[in-house]
Amino acid sequence: MDVRSIEDVPASPEHQGTVPVWWLFKPREMRDETLGGHLELVSEFEVMGGGEVHPHSHPTFEFYYVLTGRGLMTIKGESREIRQGDLVKIPPNAVHSLKPVSPNASIRCLAFAVAVKDAPAIDYSSE
Repeated sequence: MDVRSIEDVPASPEHQGTVPVWWLFKPREMRDETLGGHLELVSEFEVMGGGEVHPHSHPTFEFYYVLTGRGLMTIKGESREIRQGDLVKIPPNAVHSLKPVSPNASIRCLAFAVAVKDAPAIDYSSE
């Protein structure tokens, strides 16, 4: 499971040294894997305590960046707790799910996905 944390990445001064940047994926790091694909989506979502993103998959590289809270992320049967500052890389067609670690607290994430080359249209309403 590829989870990268802002806590493990030193800031790099960018924009003429005026802005610290934490490169969770360095520029062009995934170029070859995503060549011919397209940006599928960018969204923010919240899973309330007791809720769950049910297991599903799609033909995209999907990323969850945890804004607040803690959750149990499962990808291809492997589970790991994630928390604020973590970036999770979900490979194409990998079954994945997410639920808060507590029935009383939520987890809020930013999600973005890059579809692989020739990916069909995805119906997110069924997920």
